[in-house]
Amino acid sequence: MASPLLYWEVGMSNVISLRAYKVLKESEEEELAYRARILSLNKLELLEEMVNFQEERSKRGRLTSVMMTRGKYLFRALEEVADTQELKILARSYRRHLEYELQAERQRDLEAAGGEIQGS
Repeated sequence: MASPLLYWEVGMSNVISLRAYKVLKESEEEELAYRARILSLNKLELLEEMVNFQEERSKRGRLTSVMMTRGKYLFRALEEVADTQELKILARSYRRHLEYELQAERQRDLEAAGGEIQGS
């Protein structure tokens, strides 16, 4: 399914941004590669990836949408391999937080795109 940010209604026809489509395709490919990498990691490597994730977040000062998407897959994998209930709860909680933040960001993007179109 195409991202709602790729097109918008102008009168009775849809306009598709080829640049946005290309960016979306590239990000989908990167996302698939990251998911495959995560699936190949053992528990220790996943924990190391979690530390790297947290360090990058601290360094940037905020979560980007790419980081949130990657984190979603990372914390899902951690949740599945967790030996302790505490790690499972932590991973699940952080994954859900990232999913919520991603959804909120997409909603803000849609609202901003709608405002730009209406303001034109």
